[in-house]
Amino acid sequence: MQKLRIEGGRRLAGRIPISGAKNAALPALAATLLTEEPVRLERIPGVVDIRTMIRLLEALGASIEESNGVKTIDARALGEPVAPYEVVKTMRASSLALGPLAARCGRARVSLPGGCAIGARPINLHLAGLEVLGARIEQEAGYVEAIAPSGGLRGAHYVFPRITVTGTEDLMMAATLARGVTVLDNAAREPEVVDLAELLTKMGARIQGAGSSRIEIEGVDRLHGAEHRIIPDRIEAGTYLAAGALVGDGLEIDGLEPSHLGAVLEKLEQADVKLERTGPTTLRVSSNGRLRPVDVTTEEFPGFPTDMQAQWMALMAFADGVSHLVETIFENRFMHVAELRRMGVEIELSGNRATIRGGRKVGGAAVMASDLRASACLVVAGLAAEGATTIDRVYHLDRGYESLEAKLTAVGASVERVR
Repeated sequence: MQKLRIEGGRRLAGRIPISGAKNAALPALAATLLTEEPVRLERIPGVVDIRTMIRLLEALGASIEESNGVKTIDARALGEPVAPYEVVKTMRASSLALGPLAARCGRARVSLPGGCAIGARPINLHLAGLEVLGARIEQEAGYVEAIAPSGGLRGAHYVFPRITVTGTEDLMMAATLARGVTVLDNAAREPEVVDLAELLTKMGARIQGAGSSRIEIEGVDRLHGAEHRIIPDRIEAGTYLAAGALVGDGLEIDGLEPSHLGAVLEKLEQADVKLERTGPTTLRVSSNGRLRPVDVTTEEFPGFPTDMQAQWMALMAFADGVSHLVETIFENRFMHVAELRRMGVEIELSGNRATIRGGRKVGGAAVMASDLRASACLVVAGLAAEGATTIDRVYHLDRGYESLEAKLTAVGASVERVR
């Protein structure tokens, strides 16, 4: 099993380009199932979750071509609308196939998804919404099946009991081909939801309100092909900004969208991190040698993202004082704490609240990644720690970060794969 070895303390200077957002690319790929015409997608990141979704599309009968970094998905000849366990067992986003398949094919059978073990993340909110749209839901032998009525899905009003990004995306896709108008209340407001709505609109969907808590979709008879460029990955950008806050020496993060990072940038400024906007999509970050402790509570967008919680904890390990971090989204997202403690970080846990006593020596150690963002947390800590850090189970990292070693090595880090 591969590991990542990081020699800490190297200063980072130069430019890191940000890839397309994995969490926007996955629903965009699922949306191609809604039409018989080709859909061209630019800036699809080369990460494991994307390769898994592409295998799923191929298993469903779609063909995928790539030229000059653009993927063209042609789903005109779909076979059985079944997402098998063998394909989707490592990826939560497989549930995004439910809505498109039920809407277009009248039936969808999807294996209950896998992925990071950071909390329950049940798909019952997807299923309840599909039922409101008229689908019959059956569960058997690890699979969930959504069966549309003979006349197809029908528009309806659905209020999410709690905010869910993938649930919002799944039902929004299903509603594009439903008869009548669908209203989704308490919908997710994340940029990835807006990006999906923009793609669907290019395909002929009629959507209003994406980016707000109330989305209205007027169903159409069919969708057509389109071209779309995926938004930059705000979590990848935030991860490299955190690294630059610790060991940056004029490190430029290029190709990001600052409006997607408002809460993260605000907290970085409160921590006295040196940030300079050098272009419309470029930020320069430098370490000033001392960080001020800053408390964070994770929230749905536009609040501080849960996907940046672990990286922020690594940053606060080097702050000059005590900080507090409250996780409100997932109930099991502190598994990286034990590994940070192995590096000498003093952290106390009480329920969903972590207290980090920063300013103590952080040394390299042998640590183990438990999920995608925990992996990123350990990378950030390892870049600033004294000595070498070896991170096991980096396959988690490969699910969401494209060319991480190459990007970091290019700006001066000592990062390599070892066995």
